[in-house]
Amino acid sequence: MEWLEFTAQAVLQGETREAIQAQLQTLLKEQLSAAGSSPRGNREKATTIRLRTWVAGPRWLEPFRNDGLAFLQSMPAADHLAVHWGMVMAVYPFFGSVAETVGRLIRLQNNFTAAQILRRLREQYGERETVQWAAQRVLRCFVDWGVLRDSDEKGVYQAASGYAIRSEKLVLWLIEAVLLSTRVNSMPLADAVRFPSLFPFTLEAINPRALLQMSRLQTFRQALDEEVVPLTQSGHLIRKIGSP
Repeated sequence: MEWLEFTAQAVLQGETREAIQAQLQTLLKEQLSAAGSSPRGNREKATTIRLRTWVAGPRWLEPFRNDGLAFLQSMPAADHLAVHWGMVMAVYPFFGSVAETVGRLIRLQNNFTAAQILRRLREQYGERETVQWAAQRVLRCFVDWGVLRDSDEKGVYQAASGYAIRSEKLVLWLIEAVLLSTRVNSMPLADAVRFPSLFPFTLEAINPRALLQMSRLQTFRQALDEEVVPLTQSGHLIRKIGSP
């Protein structure tokens, strides 16, 4: 988490991509190896993830990222976890998929195993070795960030204490993160606020009229008592999946 925070703060200070990359290499030098058995070492991978999240992500995500940077600049440190969480979900949908799977299991039971997570992810992504490798690292990330806890039994995880999000603007931004991560055009507002990938957070209920303040989100009534949130045409999700 501190590496993401370092990267975002460097962006806010106006540092160039090249300068931030060099600073990250220095920061990670004593903590991660430069090379390993894979073609790209751990340090390079970690640097790339931080750069793609806050510095040089997809262009269509720039408005969303800029709002996230503004939150980091204006909100207390206690809210920064939610901002980094939403940004990583939007940039890396697999992160959101793991979070969604974890969130669904937590709603059913107090504990869950890594094997349960992997089984559900393989149903979605197929029997690929990279799925297991990436899922295990995302789960460790959740532990490092304090949203999951290791139990006394190896490979068994527990949910940690949640975080309440009271800022209406941040709630709306996290709803947008859910839509971006799941690559769907719309979702019932009630489902978006309680979406499983946001399991570490409790989002305050919002008035649908607040969506009028968001240029990338709208709301319409689908049934008598169901508000649906779509991304607008001026948003950045209306695109073919896989396009740059």
